[in-house]
Amino acid sequence: MRSFIEIYSQHFSLQQFVNLALKEDIGYGDVTSLSIIPSDKMGTMQLLVKQEGVIAGVEAIQHILQYIYPECEMQVFINDGSTVRKGDVVFRINGSVQRLLSYERLLLNIMQRMSGIATKTSYLQSLCEGTRARITDTRKTTPLFRFFEKWAVHIGGGVNHRWGLYDMVLIKDNHIDAAGGIDKAIIKCREYLQKNNLNVKIEVETRSLDDVKMAIEYKPDRIMFDNFTVEDVRRAVELVNYQVETEASGGINEQNLRDYAQTGVELISIGALTHHINSLDLSLKLIS
Repeated sequence: MRSFIEIYSQHFSLQQFVNLALKEDIGYGDVTSLSIIPSDKMGTMQLLVKQEGVIAGVEAIQHILQYIYPECEMQVFINDGSTVRKGDVVFRINGSVQRLLSYERLLLNIMQRMSGIATKTSYLQSLCEGTRARITDTRKTTPLFRFFEKWAVHIGGGVNHRWGLYDMVLIKDNHIDAAGGIDKAIIKCREYLQKNNLNVKIEVETRSLDDVKMAIEYKPDRIMFDNFTVEDVRRAVELVNYQVETEASGGINEQNLRDYAQTGVELISIGALTHHINSLDLSLKLIS
């Protein structure tokens, strides 16, 4: 089975990201480590869990180390998607102390943020247990870090929405108003996709039950209910009757998520998954 990074590598260049990240952090040299640590000193660094959650980013770190430091040895004890508790050791890396210290912040930043997102996603998905609803992310991501954030949502049991503006049509309120209506917007999208031989799905945002009725007539691949009340989402799902995918978005949080999930809607998008998250407390320390 192919890994996430292999399946979605067309959306992201790991090598380019790592090169830019290290240039940003190390620049022309880690002057602290270079001045204090002998170049031939070898040691072991371990990732220690300091807070309960869902671990994410282990495979990402493996790929990064294969690129920047293939000579090091990495021992993995806990895999992505596992629940971890304070005191758990996720992995150890053996290699040059100079290099391990230089790479420490990049590796730790990725692990902490991905684990925080995976932990939140897993918790929110658990609130939907027994329903059709799947938690999905949005484009409200950290610039240039979207790949890792969406990977973390996947690890946490959520579903990835579109990757960008290029791989799915999402007709939102501004598009609808500019086009002169939902019907005209969908027709124009279909004409454009056909003319340019593009095979992407069409989703349309609706702001009322009348919008939903209009959207159903033109059968996009998915209909989004934007800022609907729980009762209106329930009525909208009944109108659509699973002819196309349904998604609820806007104003959904931990307190009302279960209510929305019980409406029968299939996807619930939550921007806070990636733009308002607490990183999991982890440390990457030398132990020898």
